[in-house]
Amino acid sequence: MNINEVIKLSEYNFLRKNEHLGNNLLFVVFGGSHAYGTNVETSDIDIRGIATNSIDELLGIKEWEQYTDEYTDSTIYGFNKMIKLLINVNPNVIEMLGCKPEHYTLLSPAGKLLLDKKNLFLSQKAVYSFREYSNAQRRRLENAIAIDNVPQSIKEEHIKNSLSVVLRNFSDRYTKFGNNSILLSTMKTENEDYEQEIVLDISMQKYSIREFSKILNEMNSIVKTYDKLSNRKNKKDALHLNKHAMHHMRSYIMCLDILEKGEINTYIEKEHDILMATRDGYFANSDGTYKQEFFDIVDSYKQKVFVAAQKTKLPENPDYEKINDLTKTINRMSLYGIN
Repeated sequence: MNINEVIKLSEYNFLRKNEHLGNNLLFVVFGGSHAYGTNVETSDIDIRGIATNSIDELLGIKEWEQYTDEYTDSTIYGFNKMIKLLINVNPNVIEMLGCKPEHYTLLSPAGKLLLDKKNLFLSQKAVYSFREYSNAQRRRLENAIAIDNVPQSIKEEHIKNSLSVVLRNFSDRYTKFGNNSILLSTMKTENEDYEQEIVLDISMQKYSIREFSKILNEMNSIVKTYDKLSNRKNKKDALHLNKHAMHHMRSYIMCLDILEKGEINTYIEKEHDILMATRDGYFANSDGTYKQEFFDIVDSYKQKVFVAAQKTKLPENPDYEKINDLTKTINRMSLYGIN
């Protein structure tokens, strides 16, 4: 699939017309299965990208972090927000720097500079960030396998545990709040559809309504995911579960490349067949559980990551000074209109 042909479609006119995008774009690239090489005929097209912040946002009080187009499942990140995520080797964004060359389009000089300097962001932080990402996929998988055979109250506890993990990791993306600012618990409810329900106790002062809205949206997304997995008789839901299994495996494979080779390889070639077999349900049993073989394979990758983490030549932390210089250079290019 040619990304240049894709973005010519009318539904992608926002790339040209939105005030934050257009000439501010550093690049646009395939995301999701097309980026990983695990796409099938029915796969949706995901578009990701980065745009520099405007003069008003760099020098004034205006803020802009990202643009999301739900119709096309496209997300374009503001450059300054992206830098913070890249520093922590966030799996969802570091992959944008390791795609196949032909998957990039609208690549500006500043965008090329960012791609040329992508190794600046690689550090041992990858061990933690990818482990958390992979663990989240495994929790969803294991919880979904068990969720049909336990009382609703236990299901709610599973969801609460996943939400708690996500809350602890929000500091990478949102203004930090105290450990007791958002507390989760379960309690009996009068809602006839539930025995128990998750409730929030919130104690926050002068917190950005926009950031808080995003936090709630992410938490709501997790709840919706569990609701989908609660009924896997539908073929689409089974495919959804298989994708969690595939990403659980893929994240370790990608982390290994970072630790062993110092490379970001988003498009998976060597392990392509086993990832596709996982996506196609090869390791799934007829009752919705997974073969032990699958967990053995993933655990072997996990062990390889553990060993690689002990031997890696990557620094414990990235070179913040060089990243700061790169950020200033790209922002200057934006100010001077040469991004």
